[in-house]
Amino acid sequence: MAAVTSIMRAHQILLSQLDALLKPHDLTFARYEALVLLTFSKAGSLPLSKIGERLMVHPTSVTNTVDRLERSGLVRRLRNPRDGRGVLAEITPAGRDVVRRATDDLMGAGFCMDMYGEAELEAMFEQLRTLRVAAGDFVPPAA
Repeated sequence: MAAVTSIMRAHQILLSQLDALLKPHDLTFARYEALVLLTFSKAGSLPLSKIGERLMVHPTSVTNTVDRLERSGLVRRLRNPRDGRGVLAEITPAGRDVVRRATDDLMGAGFCMDMYGEAELEAMFEQLRTLRVAAGDFVPPAA
C-alpha cells in the first residue's frame, strides 16, 4: 500500500508541476504528449484511434484533447484518405512551434525530475519497467 500510495502521489505532484510549466503555452501535459506524438509521426498526422492506442488513453480523452488542440489552432482534423470514415489529427505549423518552445521549457526544468541524478532516473525507469511489462504496456527486449 505504501508503494502504491507513493507512486500515485508522485504522479499527482509531477502532473501538477508539468502542467504549471506548460500553462503559458496553453497546454496540459496530455495535450503536450499528443503534440509530441504527432511531431514524431512520419506525416505529422495520425488517426485518432492510433493516438489513443499509443498514449494508452480512452477514445473520449483523445477526442477531448484533439478538440482543445484544434480550437487552439495547433492541430486540424482531416478525413483519413485510407478510410473515408476515419479521422486524422494533423499538427499545424503553430503546433510544431508551440511543442518546440514547450519542450525547451520542460527540458530546462529537467521535466521536474532534476533532483535525481542520471543513475537514479535509470534505476527508477527499470523499477517501473517490471510493472509496465507485466501490464502488457510494452514487450521486454529479447535476451
